Amino acid sequence: MKKLFSVIMLVIALSLCAMTNIESLGVNAAPSVDVSSSSAYLMDYNSKTVIFAKGENKRLTIASMTKIMLLNLCFEKLDEGEFTLEDEITISKNASGMGGSQVFLESGKSYKAGDLIKSIIVASANDASVAMAERLFGSEQACVDIMNEKCTEWGLTDTLFSNCTGLPKPTQYSCAKDVATMLTHLLSHKEYFNYSNIWMDEIEHEGGRTTGLTNTNKLIRFYDGCDGGKTGYTQESGFCLAATAKRGAMRLIAVIIKAKDGKTRFAEASSLFNYGFENYTEKMVVDSSKPLDITVSIENGREDKVPVRPLNDIYIFSERNKKDKITVDFVPEKKIVAPIKEGDVVGKLTVFKDNIEFSSVDVVSLSDIDKKTYFDYIKDISKKWQI
Repeated sequence: MKKLFSVIMLVIALSLCAMTNIESLGVNAAPSVDVSSSSAYLMDYNSKTVIFAKGENKRLTIASMTKIMLLNLCFEKLDEGEFTLEDEITISKNASGMGGSQVFLESGKSYKAGDLIKSIIVASANDASVAMAERLFGSEQACVDIMNEKCTEWGLTDTLFSNCTGLPKPTQYSCAKDVATMLTHLLSHKEYFNYSNIWMDEIEHEGGRTTGLTNTNKLIRFYDGCDGGKTGYTQESGFCLAATAKRGAMRLIAVIIKAKDGKTRFAEASSLFNYGFENYTEKMVVDSSKPLDITVSIENGREDKVPVRPLNDIYIFSERNKKDKITVDFVPEKKIVAPIKEGDVVGKLTVFKDNIEFSSVDVVSLSDIDKKTYFDYIKDISKKWQI
């Protein structure tokens, strides 16, 4: 067994959660939440704890919630520098001819990428969706192929896409659990929130014509803490919604599939959020923004110790009014030899809840440490000879 070194013990009496570890997610089919929709899912964003599930793996059509995966690809390409939000994108005849929800893009005209993404997030625009797919991947089908590759990468075994819009098409389905995972990935892109909070806006066409945009996700206006999500509707899928809400440190994700009407999908998602916020809490036990109160020893370095910090935050999600024992142990790398760079991994923090491993995170150097030179060794020897 590897010997622990420089152990940090944090014993915290917290009002924290009923979860054994991050890989073992408990499902609470809470009888206090009344859900009539075919599928429903509620999870904590940070810990990925499942709070409520009904038919979460049932394969159903999800209508425009399909665009959640498209948006993931858009923001990934944005992060990679494939395009900027100011880039002008020329609209094809194919894109402008999309039916269903649209912002009436004109074939052969150019629009800023940021306006197209805004139109997808706020107004669920099919024409803007196909325009972005064609710009980033060459064609909608090529985009769909990548969407399905992402499903494999993320372990979405109950999802298959046939288009990027969610318009009715055979052999296209997903499930509440997979939709929640897709939304979780989307929320990791900070730029998404520049658009998801918009209630009303507009885009301008050449010649001064404008198209008004109103967010299809009514919860961003009417539910305290809701700051994102995606609606969907077709006759086959019924009324669908994937939404997120944040209060304090806790962010929740709720998914509703095949509600009987629009009012029901928003009401049932709100009920799920209410249940989560009323019965659970969350606290940060590892803060990546702060250096640890320890240093790590470095061999053969011009400095013999280096300050460190955790690479990511760790949150404990728990039932309210439940006290738990939380301990955090640090184990440095077995041998750390200079030179090292800022950001190099030098150890690991492991969080234990009630003596059971909950989660872990790499610990990284906060500065560069150069290797000692010949003259540094001479200087060290001379110090020892001083009288």
